[in-house]
Amino acid sequence: MEIDDKVSTYLQTQQRTAPPELAQYFGEFEDLYERKIWHQLTNLVEKFINIPEAAPYRVGIYHEFVRDWQKYMNKVKLVLFALAAARQLDSISEAAEFMEKIAGEVDKPDSQEAFALASLESAHFKLLLNDLDATRETLEKSQRMIESFAQVDPVIYASFYRVCADYYKAKAAFGQYYKNALLLLACIDVQELSKEDRVQRAYDLAIAALLSDTIYNFGDLLSHPILEALRNTEHEWMISLLLAFNAGDIGKFEALMAQLQAQPLLVQQEAFLQQKIRLMALIESMFRRQGTGARTVPFSAVSAETKLPAGEIEHLVMKALSLGLIRGGIDQVDQQITVQWVQPRYLGKEQIRNLVERLAQWEDRVKDSAQRMSNTTPELFA
Repeated sequence: MEIDDKVSTYLQTQQRTAPPELAQYFGEFEDLYERKIWHQLTNLVEKFINIPEAAPYRVGIYHEFVRDWQKYMNKVKLVLFALAAARQLDSISEAAEFMEKIAGEVDKPDSQEAFALASLESAHFKLLLNDLDATRETLEKSQRMIESFAQVDPVIYASFYRVCADYYKAKAAFGQYYKNALLLLACIDVQELSKEDRVQRAYDLAIAALLSDTIYNFGDLLSHPILEALRNTEHEWMISLLLAFNAGDIGKFEALMAQLQAQPLLVQQEAFLQQKIRLMALIESMFRRQGTGARTVPFSAVSAETKLPAGEIEHLVMKALSLGLIRGGIDQVDQQITVQWVQPRYLGKEQIRNLVERLAQWEDRVKDSAQRMSNTTPELFA
C-alpha cells in the first residue's frame, strides 16, 4: 500500500494545531499508518474517538484518515467510527442518511454483523425523526439476522436492545421498554454512560416499572446499580416510590402523592397506580401468610390491608388471579379467599427481617411439635 501524502499532511496538520493532550495521538497515528500496523492503529483510533474532547475531530478523522485504510480493519469497528462521526453532523436526517450509506457499503457476505449494526444505528436516527414504521421494519429484519449469526459482538446486541427500548418508549409500551432497557444494561458497562444518560435511563425504567400492566416484581430494577443514578437528583423520591410498590405499602405511596403530582405521566395513570399498589399490597399480604398455615383469608382482612371496601375485594382478587400473581380461589358464600401460591418476591430489608421472624416462628413450632410427639409416644424416640 502506497502511503497517501494527503493522509500524512492531514495528520501532521492536526498534530501541530490540536491541543497537546490530543496532538500526541496524531503523531502515533502517522507512525502506525506508515508501518501498516492496522490492528493497533484501529485500537488507537477507537481510544481517541471515545475521548470527549476529541468530538470536534471525529468527522475529519473519519473522512480524511479512516476511509483511506478501512479495508484493513474490522468492519464492526469501521461502523462504530462512522457512527461517532454521524453523531457530530448538523442534522439528524443527515446522520440517518450517512449511516444508511455506510450500511450499504458493508452489506457484504463477510460483514453482515457490521451491516446489522449500521442498519440499527440508521434506524435509531430515523426514530429520532419519529419514523416509527421504518424503525420497526429495521428491528424486525435485524432480529432475524442476529438470530442467524453463530456469534454476535456484544456491541451489536447493545445497539439492538437500545433501539428496541427507545422504540417501545416512543410507543409507550412500558413492559417491552422495561425488558429491552434491562437487556441493554446487561450488554454494556453502565459506568461508561454519562451521568445524564444514567439518570435518564434509571428514570425511564422506574416509570416503565410503575406503569406496566405486566410487571409486578421490581427485583431486576431494585437490585440493579443503575437505580443509584437517581440519588441526589430531583428524581430520588422515585426510589422510595418503587420500594413502596414492591412492599405493597399503601401508606408510603400516599405519602409520596405530592411528588407524584409533579409527574404528568404518573398523574394521567393515577387510577391504574391506585389499583396496582393494592394488588401489590394483596400479594405482600398473602406472601406474609405463607408458612403460617393461614391459607384462607376473609374478605374483611384483605379489605383492611388493601384499604378497599369489602365489596371491591372480589374484583381485586380476580384481577390478581387473572394476572397470575396468586393461585387459589374465591368463596363468595363465606366471603373468603384461599391462596395456594404467591408470585416470588424481591425482598427489601424490612421484608427480610419479617422473613427471619417467620423462620424463627416456624422453627419454634417444629420444636414444639417434636416435643409433643416425644411426650406422647416416648417409645418412638427411645
